[in-house]
Formats: sequence, structure tokens, C-alpha cells
Amino acid sequence: MREKNKIIRAATVAQSCNFFRDVMIDMRERGYNMIALSSPGHQLDSIEDCGFHIIPISMERHISLKKDVVSLFKLIKVFRREHPQMVHSMTPKAGLLCMVAAWLTRVPVRVHTFTGLVFPTAQGLKRKILMLTDAITCACATHIIPEGEGVKADLQNNGITKKPMKILGYGNVRGIDMTRFSRRESIMRMAENLRDSDAFTFLFVGRIVRDKGINELVAAFKRLNEEFPKTRLWLVGHYENELDPISISSQEIINESQNINTLGTILGDELIAYYAASDCFVFPSYREGFPNTVIEAGAMDLPCIVTDINGSREIICQGENGIIIPSKDEELLYKAMKQMITDEKGRKKMTGNARKMIADRFEQSFVRQCLYDYYDEILPHR
Repeated sequence: MREKNKIIRAATVAQSCNFFRDVMIDMRERGYNMIALSSPGHQLDSIEDCGFHIIPISMERHISLKKDVVSLFKLIKVFRREHPQMVHSMTPKAGLLCMVAAWLTRVPVRVHTFTGLVFPTAQGLKRKILMLTDAITCACATHIIPEGEGVKADLQNNGITKKPMKILGYGNVRGIDMTRFSRRESIMRMAENLRDSDAFTFLFVGRIVRDKGINELVAAFKRLNEEFPKTRLWLVGHYENELDPISISSQEIINESQNINTLGTILGDELIAYYAASDCFVFPSYREGFPNTVIEAGAMDLPCIVTDINGSREIICQGENGIIIPSKDEELLYKAMKQMITDEKGRKKMTGNARKMIADRFEQSFVRQCLYDYYDEILPHR
């Protein structure tokens, strides 16, 4: 028999479960039995520490037919055992496998959130396979949540699904804690130790990979730094050399430049201090769903340079809180970075608008309430 108050939230990797941990806490207070499901990982510990049941099932992020079939059968077994009222997945592979397994086991409410799409930047056979997997995910889901207007348009315009879709609020699945992401005293003390008052500092936060536009970013910065020696570029994030390496020439520029600092993964208040110590956030990614780092940067009063892609174009308004340029365009990226240095009046305008524009649309309690209202709408009354 189905447990009318049991909900399984699923993601491909354990780290992604942090996106819905606090939502699980709130839903538990509303009387729901919440379960987290993902590949094994130490990030699940924080959810288990909150007293939730966790189900670790290995899922490959990339196509692996044999392993995917094994994962699917494990998910079918879990859903038959748990009898949830709803399965709500996010991230591509968890969406495909969980929606198929939930459909086969007749879970009544099957929800998938598309936080980003891979196929728009893929080519050839890979693109066709990715489009097929997204179509299967949609076919098996009863409800589809695109994270923003761009994702919704891509799903519709490429024939992935004809089902109705609903964007919650202004998009974004997480929202931002405006109190935590603020220039509070403790953060500013940390930032003071990082800041160089004589240098203009650009900040990037994300994976150090080709798809994030790192090749264009380091090449543009090299030119800029030759013209404006008192500039710095901080790269916060980790490399994924086996999955999506940057070019050899880009790595050489990073290694040789004294003004490019690769800082590895930084989290918590230390990361917020890096936002506070910077002058401009740069995010030249090729594709996104709804990039949280752009929201975080805006909350910390930073003007942003972003590419004209899903998510980023919904957070940044041209000339108001940042600059939007085409993706993969080193020349225009260089010009936008130069503009941030030379057009002080324009930069101050964007800086002054940044935080309010984020607070008005992506404040965390508003984003979460949109999800809870949606759950009330689609879940049968208990």
C-alpha cells in the first residue's frame, strides 16, 4: 500500500542532495516522511545527521549502458519496497532512471526538475541520445519543472515534450539566504585579508573545465593584464581533466601568470569572503540551467559578466546588474572585462543594483514557498 505522506527526493550524486536538504526538513515538519536517494558520498552524512533515511544507489553521470541497467533494477526494487507517494528527481541521470523506475512501479506522482540541459551544446549521435533520454524522462514523469524560461523553451522547441510545464517563481531551485550572503562584519574582516586595494579583481567560481568558458576567460585576461597590469583573476573550483579538460595553452597561461590564482574548491564563509574581496564576477559558461554562483555574486553586490545562455540571461539584465555577451567569444569577453575597469560610472550603477535585483526574485524563503505551494497543488490531499 502507498504511504500517502512518503516522498523520495533523488539526485545523481550526493553533493546535489544539498540542494534539497533544507526542503526535506521543512516538509518533515509538515508531516511528510522524506527520504534522500543518490549515489554514495560523504555529503549524504549531513542529511543522515538530520535524522532522514538515505538510500545510496550508484548512478553514473555519463552514459554507461550496463551500469545504468543495474542502477535501474535497483531503483525498481527500492520503489517497490518503499511504496512512495511521490518521487521527485533532479539532475539528468537520476531523472532518467528514477522516472522510468517510478513509472514501472506505478508511483502516483512523478516529478522531475530540469536544472539544465546538456543536448543543446552536444553534436551528432551524442546529441540525439541526450535528446532521447530527456524525452523518456518527460514521458515517464507526471509533472515537469524547468528551472527557467530558457530550459522550458529548449524542451518545447526541440520537441522533447508537449506536456505542460511549470516554472516555480522566477526559476531557480534553491534560492539564496540573503542574510548569509551579505557583507556582515565577520565576512568583511576575512575579505580585508584577501583584498588588494591597488588591484582590480575578477572572480570565477565553478568547475575549471572547457564548458565553463575557461579557455576564453584566461586568454581574455592575459590580454587585459598586459594592458592593465594591476588586475587579478581568481579561479575558485576544481579541475575535471578526465571529463572536460581545458586546453594545454590555457593551462600554460594559468601556470605562467602571477596574476591568475587557482584556489581549488572553497566553501562556506571563506567563499563568501572571496566574493566580498572581488570587484567583478565573470562566468563565461557555454551552458547552464540556473547558475547559483551568479546569484551568489549578485547578492554580494558584484556586477557580473555572463554569457547569453539559459539561466544567466534570466539573472542578469543587460547594463543594469551586469553585462551579457555571446558564449565562446574571447574578443567580446575581453571588451566586457575592460569595460568593467574603465567605465567606473557604469560599474557603480550595476554594483548598486546587484543585491536588490537578486533579493526581489531569488530570496530563499520565496523560492521554497513556491515549491511547497506546488506540492500542495499536485499531491493528493491526505
